[in-house]
Amino acid sequence: MEVRVIDNDVEKALKILKNKLSKSGLFKELKVRRAYEKPSVKQKRKSIEAQRRLAKVQRRRRF
Repeated sequence: MEVRVIDNDVEKALKILKNKLSKSGLFKELKVRRAYEKPSVKQKRKSIEAQRRLAKVQRRRRF
C-alpha cells in the first residue's frame, strides 16, 4: 500500500493511510489476533459477520 505525500502535508497523508488500512480490514484483523480466540467463539464470530454481510447485500438489492 502506498500513499504519496504532497507539499510536505504529512498529516493529510497519514489520514489517507489510516482510511485505506481501515477499509482493508487491517485494524479489525489486528484486534482479533491480539488474544487467543477459542474455536467455538471464532466460529460464532464468523457466523455473525457472515449474517451482517448478507443483510447488507440484501438491503442494497431492495432499492
